[in-house]
Amino acid sequence: MQKGKGRTSRIRRRKLCRSSEPRGVNESHKSEFIELRKWLKARKFQDSNLAPACFPGTGRGLMSQTSLQEGQMIISLPESCLLTTDTVIRSYLGAYITKWKPPPSPLLALCTFLVSEKHAGDRSLWKPYLEILPKAYTCPVCLEPEVVNLLPKSLKAKAEEQRAHVQEFFASSRDFFSSLQPLFVEAVDSIFSYSALLWAWCTVNTRAVYLRPRQRECLSAEPDTCALAPYLDLLNHSPRVQVKAAFNEETHSYEIRTTSRWRKHEEVFICYGPHDNQRLFLEYGFVSVHNPHACVYVSREILVKYLPSRDKQMDKKISILKDHGYIENLTFGWDGPSWRLLTALKLLCLEAEKFTCWKKVLLGEVISDTNEKTSLDIAQKICYYFMEETNAMLQKVSHMKDEKEALINQLTLVESLWTEELKVLRASAKTLHSLQTAFT
Repeated sequence: MQKGKGRTSRIRRRKLCRSSEPRGVNESHKSEFIELRKWLKARKFQDSNLAPACFPGTGRGLMSQTSLQEGQMIISLPESCLLTTDTVIRSYLGAYITKWKPPPSPLLALCTFLVSEKHAGDRSLWKPYLEILPKAYTCPVCLEPEVVNLLPKSLKAKAEEQRAHVQEFFASSRDFFSSLQPLFVEAVDSIFSYSALLWAWCTVNTRAVYLRPRQRECLSAEPDTCALAPYLDLLNHSPRVQVKAAFNEETHSYEIRTTSRWRKHEEVFICYGPHDNQRLFLEYGFVSVHNPHACVYVSREILVKYLPSRDKQMDKKISILKDHGYIENLTFGWDGPSWRLLTALKLLCLEAEKFTCWKKVLLGEVISDTNEKTSLDIAQKICYYFMEETNAMLQKVSHMKDEKEALINQLTLVESLWTEELKVLRASAKTLHSLQTAFT
């Protein structure tokens, strides 16, 4: 037997590999987590599976205290620990919410409670939970405008929509905040400021778990599906894991079961959904490295950038794509251009005499080798265009990091997004090259 080929050698290599993996640092001893544990215990929550820890790459999360098997319960958080609109209505805010017309939204109720309780400080019954919440967030709505300008165009547009939405949310809520003045010594304008509401909005948007819709007469008809779940919300996202998560009506607890296995002292993850990095950035303020759902979006403007301008049927082709839903969600991914992108390009590349075959293109039929090759050539040009743009943006971000030290964390996040998109484009370019060899 060759040296290093036996079972003992394989076990030794496996152990060395595991020992070289980055380990989390247990933070159970920190005062904020000691207080949180006491608070949770008083609300009938006990847990021996997980411990708070700080991990390289993901930051604060939850570490397994023991080996976890497939199907095992990760965490079961009693209803008494959840912060819901029921919590808010039962509180001192309830009377004000009930009499306000038109009825406040469930989101406004939750945000108002968070701001009010944070202002209460040591007097808040929720202080142990509030103490471990982030002091600031990295969703695009929280970024400086000059940093938002560095985002990919599609994400930048959504970020600007997000900012406008939160600003309108604040403006439309100010009269309701004014009605709460009897509860406070200080002026409500100083308590319910835009920055305070933004923090509360991000807390709910990035950390809430889903509950079955409920309807209360004192709240607006918007879906009441959000609950904040102390401790449970320390679980970070991984696109490579699957869990079963839901509120159990029998046990009156929010439960998460793993469909994966976890070794002792590993970080335990949940999955927020099969989201690409732009969606994760927009909704949660982070980027997932080597995300299998990562993609690069192709806009209508870029789609037609390398097509012949003299094509008299171009407007009709664009109209067909639009009518059949092929003008949005066109992407490059790890496996190359998406089927939707290639289909759109094949239709756009149809020669005049083959234009009547457009329905066959949408059904996935091959029209001709010429059409196949032309569409791949255009896809490659678009891919190379994006690669050049991405490299240019990475250089721009790098220069700004040297000049704007105060924005280093925000810029590093944007840099990671562009870096991941460049990886995807390189993989797509490689796939396109392989596909093109069939026609040479």
